[in-house]
This record gives sequence, C-alpha cells and structure tokens, in this order.
Amino acid sequence: MHNQPLPPIAGREAEILALVQQEGPVFQPRTNLELEQIHSTFACALHMHQPTIPAGAHGELISHLQYMVEHPGEGDNHNAEPFAQCYKRLAELIPQLIDEGCNPRIMLDYSGNLLWGFEQMGRHDILDALRRLACDPSLQPHVEWLGSFWSHAVAPSTPIPDLKLQILAWQQHFAALFGPEALQRVKGFSPPEMHLPNHPDTLYEFVKALRECGYRWLLVQEHSVENLDGSALNHEQNYIPNQLVARNSRGETATITALIKTQGSDTKLVGQMQPCYEALGLGRQKLGNTTIPAIVSQIADGENGGVMMNEFPPAFLQAHRRIAREGNGTTGTVAINGTEYLELLEAAGVQSEDFPMIQAVQQHKLWQQVGSQPTAESVEAAIADLKAHDPGFSMAGASWTNNLSWVEGYTNILEPMYSLSAQFHQLFDPLVAQDPGVTSTPHYQQALLQLLLLETSCFRYWGQGTWTDYASEIHRRGVEAIG
Repeated sequence: MHNQPLPPIAGREAEILALVQQEGPVFQPRTNLELEQIHSTFACALHMHQPTIPAGAHGELISHLQYMVEHPGEGDNHNAEPFAQCYKRLAELIPQLIDEGCNPRIMLDYSGNLLWGFEQMGRHDILDALRRLACDPSLQPHVEWLGSFWSHAVAPSTPIPDLKLQILAWQQHFAALFGPEALQRVKGFSPPEMHLPNHPDTLYEFVKALRECGYRWLLVQEHSVENLDGSALNHEQNYIPNQLVARNSRGETATITALIKTQGSDTKLVGQMQPCYEALGLGRQKLGNTTIPAIVSQIADGENGGVMMNEFPPAFLQAHRRIAREGNGTTGTVAINGTEYLELLEAAGVQSEDFPMIQAVQQHKLWQQVGSQPTAESVEAAIADLKAHDPGFSMAGASWTNNLSWVEGYTNILEPMYSLSAQFHQLFDPLVAQDPGVTSTPHYQQALLQLLLLETSCFRYWGQGTWTDYASEIHRRGVEAIG
C-alpha cells in the first residue's frame, strides 16, 4: 500500500453534522439586494473537477491536473497551467468588479478530488485564492460555495449507503481547508453531471442525506424532473423555485427545494453570460397570490475548453458592468446567488410550500402503476413491467444489492464498485455503530478513500482502456485496504 498522507474526509462526522444543521439565514443578513426593487435575477455556477488517478511516478494517487503537468505532450495536457489559472481567477475578477462599483455574484462547485490535488501539488497560490473566496468578509455575499460529492460520483449509480459518505467527506474536507464558518454558509448542492436519480429508493435516500447534512436546495436539470402529473415543467416554472418530492418504495417522502438549470450542458451559456441576457428579458413571475423576481440558474465547467479559458472572464466583467450601468446592480435585473435568493423570498414570507411540486422524471408512470400503497416488491415489479413494455422508460438509478440490471452500460467497473461498497459496510458499519471513533482510524480512512475514488464518474465516461484500468487498480487497493 502506498503510504500517502490522506485527505481529511472522515473522523469529524458528529461535529460537522451539528455544525451544518444550525438554522437561520446565511446570506440574507449581509445582502445588499431588496426583493421589491428586483424584476429578474440570474445565478451562475462554475463546476471544477479533476479526478484522482493511480498514476504517480511510483503508482501513487495524484491529481489528473498533476498528470497533465508531468505529461505535457499528451492530448491537451499543455493546458494544465491555463486550467490552474481558471481555478483561482475568480479571486481576481470579483474584487475587481466590487472596486468598480459593480455588484457581482458567482457560485462555485469544486470536487473534493480537485481540492486534494491542489494540496498534493503544493499549489498554495490556488488554495490561498480559494480561501479568500470562501473566507474574506468583503467577498460575502458575492460568492457562494456549493456542496457536492467528494469524488464526483454520479448519484444514480452510487451505492445507496455511500451517498451520505460522499456528501460528508466533502463537508469535512471543505471545513478542514476553509474553516467551520465557511462550511456553515454552504447550503446549496450541485450534483455531479447534474445527474438526478429517478429510482424512488435512491432519490429518497439522496434527498434525505442532503437534508440530514444541512443542505436546503439542489440544482437540477430541467429534463431530469417532471410535474406530479407526469407533464414537463412549463416555461415559467423554470424561472421560479420548485419543491422536489422524493417518495420511496415504502411510501416515505423527503423534500428539498430545487432551482432549475435550463437547457443542455453547453458551456457557452455561462461562458458568454447568456443567463444575464436571458434575465434581462424577464419580469416578475406569479407564485400563488404574489409575484417574485424570475431567476435564471445555470452551471458550466469552469475550466474546460476555449470558451471558459478565454471568453468567460471578459464576458463576466462586461455583463456585470452592464447591469451596474442600468440599475446599479441592485435594481431591475441583478446577479444573485441561490441561497441569497431563497432567503430573500423567505424573509418576504414566501415559503417552500408555496413552490410547485415536482418529482424525478418517469416517476409518474411508475406511481400510476403501483398505486397509493407501494411496497418494495410492487415497485420492483412495476419497473420490470414498464421496462419490458415501454421503450421510453428507464430507471438509471440503482440500489445496492440485487438491482444491478437497472444500470446499463457499466459492467467491469460497476460490479467491483458495488462489491467493494458491500465489503466496506459489512466490516465497518458494526464497528462504527459500537464506536464512532473508528472513522478516525487510518484503516477506515484508507478504505473509505479507495471506495469513494472508485465511484468517480470519470472512470466510466472515457470508454474502456486506461481509465477502466485505473478503476481496476483502485478497486484492488480498496480490497487490500479493507483487509
């Protein structure tokens, strides 16, 4: 086993859960926006990630960013330093706009792998920039950090018991880097690949874990949800908060507020600040017997491709300068962050119960077939029946024992991943139940690290070859670590 220093992903669970569960507004006491002055808003998020791979000089775990630096001749690895600059540049752009009298906003979503990579590479320039964005009082409320899964796992095919481990690992790492107060401000969640489970049990456990870990809202892709009657969201619904309802096969429900990311995954939308220009054409939206400012929510990779490297910075500056000229950045159309928006609504008496209720896509067909008294058996039978007779039906979510067939297209990685997860929980769950301190031991943390890493989406996105070999090696180390 390569004895590398471990990232701070376990050992402080109780302390972190107590911290993030504290109630009360986070951004609203500091915001310089007033709801009644605003017609429309836009909320942009940047997603940053590099996987961890067993590809160091001696097989040690390193960031793919480090691999790019060390192998500049391969593919687009010559972009390693431009990528690195993208990871820290908001610490320059935001203060610059504030100094100019603008009122900028940005939401940031960094995977745990990536944060660990900066530490491993000794990139204190990047970490210092991010610390400023997370901790400098003058940059709040301009910057909002979003939580995510530590190792960029995709929720539908992550074993159910590991969803909360992924969420908590990220929270512990973030708190270790930037402090407990910075973590307390993280109330929105950005699912990797915008991938929302639609299997009832996976979605329920996901939403339940988010709520237990203190999250108040979630960013979702418009095509991944539907209204409770099975209809697609109407156009206006994309511009207001919705309430995501997750009901499991035992009939239990969990809910969380959802902000809707519209359109596909085109980086140009954020790169060219399209959400700002879309918001300029929108007015207040009806909600019950009141009206609220429209919100255009959008997320893009923050470093990938020429658009984000070259076009985004000037477009970001230009959009904020324009709205500062037109309304001071505080009236008419404004930039806003997700939690700030929701807290302003709450302070004005708008409750989450007022939002339209939505569910994961395809669930209407399922509940129609199952009826109002679901059981695990009736849900499973209905899924099998719908899959057999409805070519458009898919439940790309999975639960962690007998339902592997619900996830298609992954074979040589998915099964080892599920089996490693089962071995991990078989060994450690009883031990942790007896003594929570077990999560502080190197044995637990080393095993957890390999398990979380094996769940990284990248190992299943680049086809068979080098990336699946990386996954096999991480699986081998995971089995060894569990012992």
